Formats: sequence, C-alpha cells, structure tokens
Amino acid sequence: MGNLLEMVLGQQNSGAIGQIAKNLNLDAGDALKGLGSLLPALQGGMQRNVKQQGGLESLLGALTKNKNQQYIEQPELLGQPQAIDNGNSILGHILGSKDVSRQVAQQASAQTGLDSSILKKMLPMAASVLMGSLGKQNQQQPMAKNPSMLEGLLDSDGDGSMMDDLMGMAGKLFR
Repeated sequence: MGNLLEMVLGQQNSGAIGQIAKNLNLDAGDALKGLGSLLPALQGGMQRNVKQQGGLESLLGALTKNKNQQYIEQPELLGQPQAIDNGNSILGHILGSKDVSRQVAQQASAQTGLDSSILKKMLPMAASVLMGSLGKQNQQQPMAKNPSMLEGLLDSDGDGSMMDDLMGMAGKLFR
C-alpha cells in the first residue's frame, strides 16, 4: 500500500474519517472503504500534475500557503460549505473536470458497492484530507528541501488491491 494512503488513512486521521462517516451517514468501515477507493485516483492526478512543467513547485506552494491541515486538526470542519468548496477546488486542480470526478466516483462505486452519489459527496472531503495530510507532513518535514520525499509519497506500490490493506487498517483504527 502506498505510503500516501497510509498517511491519509492512518491513525492520526481517524477523527477525519469518523467525521466523513458522520457527514454522509455511513459507518466508519464504509467511509474508510470509500476513501480508499477514491484516493488512488487523486494520487494519480497529483502524480500527473507534479510531472507537468512547474507542477511540483505549484503543489509545494499550495502545501505551504493553504490551511488544509485544519481539516485534520479540526475534522468537524470537513462538512462545512467552505470545506466542500475548498475540496472541489483541489479536485479541479487534481482531476481537471467534474466529468473526471464523476467517473472516479462511479469506478469507486463499482469497487466498493457504495452509492456513487455518496462517493461524489465524499470526493471533496477526501481531497481536503489528502491535502491536509500532505500539508501537515510538510510542516514537520518541508518537502521543498527534499522533493523526492513528495515523489516517494505519490508513488504507490501498485499491487492493485487495496481492499485487503484497507480492511486491515479499518480493524486497527476502529478497535
């Protein structure tokens, strides 16, 4: 499992995952499953962005300037309209269009059995939590000094199956 996914879905973010579950009336396991199925697409989008001219600088700039870590530190903010707008604007950068977002939600729905309308609502929250996790990591270890760290986080192990990893992680989180 890629370390970016571990970072986002890890213990320190259980509050954010719980809040997403509460906002969408899901149980925590389903919220985790939904997030786990959406994040690889976001990770892929970020990877593509970072490879474009000026992409890495722009991402590092966003991590330093924005306040996404507030969604990790105060997960209750995740359901607020400005958090959703924020998440949608991140999605615009990462995925490019609402059509791509819809496709991502439909794919995740096919993978998880969760309703794609719920996953569409989850996407902006997932984007905020993703950027929040990266922002927090960047506070602790500035990535501008070590861009390969960010590239390492964005490079998943690619074993293709995350469900087993996720369920193991869900077990740890919600015991």
